[in-house]
Amino acid sequence: MEISLKNIHSLTEFKRNANIYVEQVRNSHAPLVLTINGEAAVIIQDAESFQATIDQLRAVEAELQALKLSQLRQDIQIGVDQLDQGQGNDYAKDTIHQLFDEIKSQGRADLRIDQ
Repeated sequence: MEISLKNIHSLTEFKRNANIYVEQVRNSHAPLVLTINGEAAVIIQDAESFQATIDQLRAVEAELQALKLSQLRQDIQIGVDQLDQGQGNDYAKDTIHQLFDEIKSQGRADLRIDQ
């Protein structure tokens, strides 16, 4: 939801007319921005809209977790398939740093691809 310029008021003005502003927010379901010294300081939102926002955020977080889990399962399956095909590498104490270097390198490459 976008915040309209007409819904930006000073905290002092809000204090003088709190009942009017609260009723406006309840009826319009539009948030109200309160400023202090000309800078946005607080957002006032009706309880129903706030709960809807929280519910939507929780749903998005659950979907994101499901996507992450699905991707992790795919990545693990790729590793298992590679091992089954003999594409794995063995590392010992003296060569484990090579594994870490390869992981870091791949991580950096993945970051460049995602950008």
